[in-house]
Amino acid sequence: MSTLVEKNGLLPNNSFFDDFLTRDLFDWSRRVNNSGSVPPVNIMETNDDFRVEMAAPGMKKNDFHVELDNDMLTIWTDLRNEQANENHQYTRREFSYHAFKRSFYLPNTVEADKIEATYRDGMLSLVIPKKEEARKKPVKTISIS
Repeated sequence: MSTLVEKNGLLPNNSFFDDFLTRDLFDWSRRVNNSGSVPPVNIMETNDDFRVEMAAPGMKKNDFHVELDNDMLTIWTDLRNEQANENHQYTRREFSYHAFKRSFYLPNTVEADKIEATYRDGMLSLVIPKKEEARKKPVKTISIS
């Protein structure tokens, strides 16, 4: 398989028909964990690479963990924020937890050791280059003699 696939086994797809059939069962954009929603991810394939974009505004680049274990790419965070406000005879504490984990199977056609990640303006971006042999070759016209 030469496509980037989320751990749940579904291929990224923008087809209306496929979206209609899987909307209720597999709508990962609305999946919720204990502390909120999972950030949405866009996956684009070009001739040279795969590009993963995760919308996560308000976070810092140090909040993310990006790990590669064999062919499994995992993006996760586990943020804990405690605030204490002492006022007169009581103490009020507010806890904030935000955690998510997204995992993707990488095809064996990528250069796993050359993955690059950046975080700018609320967007985590990964570029996963393809191996030379996986890149589409231009059409070659063969003359007939």
